[in-house]
Amino acid sequence: MSDYISHDHEHDGIDRRGFLHCMAWAGTGLLWTISGGVLASRTLAQIAKAGDSLPSATDLSFLQISDSHIGFSKDANKDVTATFQIALDRINAMPTPPAFLIHTGDLTQLSKPEEFDTFDEVLKSCRTKDVFYVPGEHDVLNDGGKLYRERYLKSVEGKGSGWYSFNKNGVHFIALVNVLDLQAGGLGQLGDEQLEWLEADVKDLGTSTPIVVFAHIPLWAVYPQWGWGTSDS
Repeated sequence: MSDYISHDHEHDGIDRRGFLHCMAWAGTGLLWTISGGVLASRTLAQIAKAGDSLPSATDLSFLQISDSHIGFSKDANKDVTATFQIALDRINAMPTPPAFLIHTGDLTQLSKPEEFDTFDEVLKSCRTKDVFYVPGEHDVLNDGGKLYRERYLKSVEGKGSGWYSFNKNGVHFIALVNVLDLQAGGLGQLGDEQLEWLEADVKDLGTSTPIVVFAHIPLWAVYPQWGWGTSDS
C-alpha cells in the first residue's frame, strides 16, 4: 500500500483508503461530542464544511489529534511541523472551540528533547490550551518515557508509567499506556499494575457515568499483523 494519499475526493488531504495508513501525515483530527452520554465524531474537514451548522446542544466537546511525529522527514511527509500547524489552524478556525484537546501519542519521532521543544512551540499557537496526553512508542524510545512524563503529566496525577484519569462535565476519562516494552510488530500491553489500577479507578463510578478511554494503540484487535491491538485489554 502506498504511503501517499492519491485519491483525495474531498480535497481535504484525506481519502477513505489512505486515512488509516496515512493519518499521521494528514494534518487531521476528530471533534468528539458527547450528548446524553453518547459519543459522536466529525473530522476537522467536515467541521470546516459544516461551519455554524454544527449542533451546539452537547454536554461536552473535545478534539483528538495524534501522530504528529515531529522530527520525521522522509518521503511520506517532509514537513510534519507544517502539517501539525495545519491541524492547529483548523482547530483555531472552529466556530465553537472544543473544551480541551487529547493527543493520543507519537508527539515526536525519536523522543529527542529538541523534537519535544518544537512540538511545544507549535502547540502554543492553539487557542485551546487544556491538553491531555498519552504516549506513543516514539515518545518513549530512549528513557522509558521519563522525559515525556516530566513534560506532559504536570497537570494530572499520573500513576505508574503515566496512566491517569480525570473528570469533565460528568464524563470520566481514562488515559492508558500500552506502548512500553513494545516489540517490533508486537501488540501493545497494559500490564498487571495498570489493570489493577484501572479496576480500582472505575470501581466506585455510577452505572450511568459515561466513560471515555484513550490510548495510543487500539485496545481491540484492529489489525494485529501491524501490531494494531492490545494483548491484555
